[in-house]
Amino acid sequence: MDTSPGPLDDAALVSPDLSGPTRLVMTIDVVTPMVDDPRDFGAIAAANALSDVYAMGGSPQVALSFIGFPTDKLPLAVLTEIARGMSEVCAAAGCAIVGGHTIVDPEPKAGLAVTGVVDAARAWTHGRATPGQVLVLTKALGTGIVIQAAKKLEAPEDAVRAATASMRQLNDRARDAGLEAGATSATDVTGFGLLGHLKNMCDASGVGAHLEASALPVLPGALALCERGLVPGGTKRNLSYVGAAASFHDAVPQAVRLLLADAQTSGGLLLAVPRSSAEALCRRLEADGGVGRVIGAIEPRGDGATIRVSP
Repeated sequence: MDTSPGPLDDAALVSPDLSGPTRLVMTIDVVTPMVDDPRDFGAIAAANALSDVYAMGGSPQVALSFIGFPTDKLPLAVLTEIARGMSEVCAAAGCAIVGGHTIVDPEPKAGLAVTGVVDAARAWTHGRATPGQVLVLTKALGTGIVIQAAKKLEAPEDAVRAATASMRQLNDRARDAGLEAGATSATDVTGFGLLGHLKNMCDASGVGAHLEASALPVLPGALALCERGLVPGGTKRNLSYVGAAASFHDAVPQAVRLLLADAQTSGGLLLAVPRSSAEALCRRLEADGGVGRVIGAIEPRGDGATIRVSP
């Protein structure tokens, strides 16, 4: 889970020999239910955990599963479906679940401890973004807002379906496309929201960034739900966290500012890529049935706000 910012996101290099061509990376992430369907929950939990490896440009290899389950409240068939969803996504990722652990827990939880490999010459960190690059986002924003509204029975069905499909989607194709496009720095957009993760990238790289609010990909219904005040507490805290690091043009509405800070589950990758390859990257992502959107650019670090947001 996102607990502290770091230059390698939530994953950690563990290779004893960092001079070799391939490094090992390990990560762990556990989430609570964000959808009602247990199979979808398991699939999203797995995709969310695997994303940390993709955000380094790596490939997940093996995983250990973790499930917390209230055996006194739910039938074991629900547990089976959670595990099935996790297995399906790991199989699609080419990542073998080689073991795991289940505990009795009053609230369902699911996640993975993942070991992957990454090419040392092309590994992504937070600290390699450079002025002149553009920022490409590979999934639409708004999962936190849609999930919050769904829990209150306020979200339209099409919004829930779109959010579920987005969260189930692996970031493997985005990784492949980013590597081909020459991305040098990346992060997945999860608990800190887009602004929080971009701030971490900018701080690690010693740069600033400019975002165009009108360019943001947004899940169906998410903006309308946000305008109605159906915003998670974590999203509000994220916006407060970036504080003076973000400067908003007066024409950027409060709902859009909150979307920029929305805490995502299994969000997309945010890639810093050469401007010359950004268009081809976005075309490839869209052709694969995903999202590819240039949302801003990396700038030299100035004396003012780290991130400027224009309409």
